[in-house]
Amino acid sequence: MAPNASETTALVDGTDKPENAENLENFRRLKAYQPWAFFVTFGGYFMAHFSRKCYSTVKNNMEDEAGYSPLLISSMDSMFMGTYAIGNIVSGKLGDTFNPTTVLAIGLFGSGACLFFMTVAIWFDFHTYSVLLGNIFILAVYFCFGFFQSTGGPVGTAVMGNWFCDKDSIKRRGLIFGLWTCHQYCGDVTAQFCTAAVLAAKLPYWWALVIPASTNILWGILTMRLIGDPAHVGIVTDEVRIRLAKLEAARANLSEGETLEDSGPKPITYAAAIRIPMVASYAVAFGFFKLTNYVLFFWLPYFLEKRNFSPVAANMIASAYSIGMMPGGIITGVVSDFFGGRRAAVIGVFMCTLFVFLFVFSICSESLNTYVLLAMLGMMGILVGGPNNIITSAVAADLASHPSVRGNNKSLGTVTGLINGTGAITASVGLLAIGPLSKAYGWSAVWIFLMGCTAAGTLLMSPKIYQELCPPKEIDAEKVIV
Repeated sequence: MAPNASETTALVDGTDKPENAENLENFRRLKAYQPWAFFVTFGGYFMAHFSRKCYSTVKNNMEDEAGYSPLLISSMDSMFMGTYAIGNIVSGKLGDTFNPTTVLAIGLFGSGACLFFMTVAIWFDFHTYSVLLGNIFILAVYFCFGFFQSTGGPVGTAVMGNWFCDKDSIKRRGLIFGLWTCHQYCGDVTAQFCTAAVLAAKLPYWWALVIPASTNILWGILTMRLIGDPAHVGIVTDEVRIRLAKLEAARANLSEGETLEDSGPKPITYAAAIRIPMVASYAVAFGFFKLTNYVLFFWLPYFLEKRNFSPVAANMIASAYSIGMMPGGIITGVVSDFFGGRRAAVIGVFMCTLFVFLFVFSICSESLNTYVLLAMLGMMGILVGGPNNIITSAVAADLASHPSVRGNNKSLGTVTGLINGTGAITASVGLLAIGPLSKAYGWSAVWIFLMGCTAAGTLLMSPKIYQELCPPKEIDAEKVIV
């Protein structure tokens, strides 16, 4: 059973063992559980991408065999993007307010149930009874699917932050979270292999929905047994010590007869999260970076086909971008760790380099040969994927460790959700411009538009970049919020 606030205080203040021996035992238990926390949260987000990608790989089958119209399929995507974006903001707060592993498990159970209901609609061919009711049912299921899928990012990051909070882990935060964010690419690739195996075995295509539905539910059962916070099993971390130090400082200022009980860390509000320096700037900047990613990810095959590549060749060339994204987060994380956690400066360098690549594309993208395209797209995958992955993981953890909220580990989910959700909303709106822009002014205009997005996002981060490159000689006293 999780210790209550008074028990947590006792763990710090009173023990038969010497303090250094107690700290050593806490550290040993913390490090021993970290691999398991990494594995379960990695798997949870892997399942999210596995399930959503499996759906996208059978879109043609759903159109040809289930009779779903292109309008319905595109409406499903729009519905998912909207609820997923809002869900990120809500899920992060829920993860900080309630047991985070319960929220993660509900997301996995719900995702599995939604895929199962989609399969039921295919089995019983709801559209033969009523096209309108069939469409409403599918859209309602996908409306819920977006919310359930949104739990993995912010809540999983919060659990990771809870466990990887020792000094050694903080020094290697970029590498740890860079490796952790590979879950999305592993899930996407597995989904493609899964669907290929289903179709190669001549099985009905809906097995590509049943398999991820089943694995999501099974992983949800495993996630229920995950411990979301070291304090739940009596492990005292530096965050707990800082919170109690702040509590004692507040008690020292009380009038005679007044008391202040230790009620444990309280979830921060959205307003408090936005007031953390750079959270709002990072949230909007991430929207511009995410928009750049979405345009390249979704529109590259289309652009390449317009250049007279065959559909197969276009998808193969475009895959170089996706392949580059996987090591991007690891490279960004390792480099930022090497430079003492100066992640904004590293991201700025990546974005400035990307700006140059986009400039080259704006001038001669129509004439670049295949090998140059492959090399440039692979590099662009690294340059875009690195910042996108690290902002919603290691950077969010850094922001949630600001002095104003140190000692309160009920902030990381809210901060991550705000950044991810705001970014998704910005990117979704921005995507609406790509089709009309390319049609009216050609693809050079699209690349110039992305140059503007890259520059805008980097400029929003410039105060943090300057602070990292030219740190103040004297650091002001920490602002204490209890």
